[in-house]
Amino acid sequence: MAKYRKLGRTSSQRKALLRNQITALLYRGRIITTEAKAKEIRSGAEALITLAKKERDNFETVTVTAKVARKDKDGKRVKEVKDGKKVTVYDEVKKEIKKDLPSRLHARRQMLKVLNPVVEVPDTQAGKKRNTKKVDMCEKLFNDIAPKYAERNGGYTRIVKVGPRKGDGAMMVVIELV
Repeated sequence: MAKYRKLGRTSSQRKALLRNQITALLYRGRIITTEAKAKEIRSGAEALITLAKKERDNFETVTVTAKVARKDKDGKRVKEVKDGKKVTVYDEVKKEIKKDLPSRLHARRQMLKVLNPVVEVPDTQAGKKRNTKKVDMCEKLFNDIAPKYAERNGGYTRIVKVGPRKGDGAMMVVIELV
């Protein structure tokens, strides 16, 4: 007997499907899918949330100095002439960054094995590249989702039956974060 549902797909197709659906569930908070897929998604999503819960406070804050290009009022880089060449002017800025400790770094890499990259596209001017932004799903897990479930021991998702699908009669469900 298999330890997981095969979902009528080859292993690579099944892994891709589950990765996509787990990412969508964690990004949106709820998705509609079939019952068999939802039961498979649940185990993967809950494992990621548990991992994020364990490692959410496992970092240190470090102050670093960075060179940042000086910009004018229009947002363009300021250039000055040195030895007959135009050179960008840089300022030194102190920044505080979060530095992952080794166990949190390992957890982040484990999450990245499962999570797909997410790109947010705004509703207005949809499809324009310059207005899109990448969402760091690991940071969302550590900063938004894990603190929400800090006091909860498992059971982070809920499956609610919606009814049979019109085409083939497969039971459709809503899987959502509690």
